[in-house]
Amino acid sequence: MIQLDDLDRAILRLLKKDARLTISEIAEALNRPESTVHFRIKKLIERGVIDHYTILLGPELRPKRTALVILQVETPIIEDFLERYVNHIMKTLSMLPNVLLVAKSGRDTVIALLGDENEEKLNAFIDENIRTLPTLKSVNVYPVDDVKKGEELVGFLVEV
Repeated sequence: MIQLDDLDRAILRLLKKDARLTISEIAEALNRPESTVHFRIKKLIERGVIDHYTILLGPELRPKRTALVILQVETPIIEDFLERYVNHIMKTLSMLPNVLLVAKSGRDTVIALLGDENEEKLNAFIDENIRTLPTLKSVNVYPVDDVKKGEELVGFLVEV
């Protein structure tokens, strides 16, 4: 586990809010010399704390409706094929445009975050592209109605 001091955390908080900030702006906001801020950012990059800078897409490009979908894969007759089935489902989901995130939980469960313009389109996408996947035991859809933390994550995950 990498240890961060208060200055490192303060720099990271500012960069998380706006990665376009210059070293001068960060130094001014933290009342520190530019050389110190520059050195700290360089060290954070070298240590792998900062991997890269990116953008979050704004509300205009974000889906207006999202849902968390939990798929349980049917255990095949030959249990050794279960991992292949799960990997196939994950790869298939990863290629679909409305799928924002795909993850595996346990041996037979796949979790996906989906998004679309409205509830009707999202439900149609789920019915046509998710529920029709072979080898599924169950598909549980949980519409996301309100997000208290991490709403900007969708802006990070959306592909253009």
